[in-house]
Amino acid sequence: MIILKKIALLKAVISQERVANNIIGFIPTMGALHEGHLTLVKKALDKCNFVIVSIYVNPTQFNNQEDFKKYPITLEEDLLNLTRAGCHAVFLPDTDELYPDGIGNLVHYPLGFLETILEGEHRPGHFQGVSNVVDRLLQAVNPDYLFLGEKDAQQCKVIAKMLALTNQTIPLEIIPTMRASSGLALSSRNKRLSAIGLTKAAALYESLLFVKKNLIPGDNNKLIHEAKAQLIQAGFDSVDYLAIAKEADLSDAVIWDGKEAVYILGAAYMEGVRLIDNTLFVG
Repeated sequence: MIILKKIALLKAVISQERVANNIIGFIPTMGALHEGHLTLVKKALDKCNFVIVSIYVNPTQFNNQEDFKKYPITLEEDLLNLTRAGCHAVFLPDTDELYPDGIGNLVHYPLGFLETILEGEHRPGHFQGVSNVVDRLLQAVNPDYLFLGEKDAQQCKVIAKMLALTNQTIPLEIIPTMRASSGLALSSRNKRLSAIGLTKAAALYESLLFVKKNLIPGDNNKLIHEAKAQLIQAGFDSVDYLAIAKEADLSDAVIWDGKEAVYILGAAYMEGVRLIDNTLFVG
């Protein structure tokens, strides 16, 4: 496995792969890898001859600097797992490499209401940071396919919007969420939870399934309030949101027509750690 830290060297390696007519798959990550990330690698290897993973904790997508400081770093373990998974190259840029002009004057992407709802409402500026870093990474890698996990469903929509805005035609491959046996969605942030917290955190997915099971055509506000109360009773510190949104564009669907596919999404704090999850319901 090749480890690259400079964009110029990355592009040189990619050029060699292009000469060999290899199909290039790319997976952007912030490290602290888990089985969900490694599943992305496996899916990429099924479709591509050359798979690149980036590891970079992007400061521009953190609206909470304390959260940025506490983000888990497990680089040695990450590299070992990627090697075992069959990854061909890892891109490890530093901030000066990705943001040569600094992080104070970023490109603004007209993402519309997508950046004002759900995650966007509770993490202002987050999706501008995501768009900036993914755009810069894609310009460096220029892959044939981009692989993302569905746990971050809104982020997938945002990146698709960014690709359209920048006239990039890279196909998005969205891989279903990987879960622990408890149902808890695998996440790098899970590493910050205690053993008890990990057990309690499974209630987030259970609450989504509760809404999914009891969803009715018409007004589901009462159902949402009940599910939020269950999360607090299960030991969550607080709930940022629990929502029903149209699968197509994530617009609000708490008043559901009984037919349209919807995501049920939630974000809540356990032991001070912010966790998100979602499940899709196709009526």
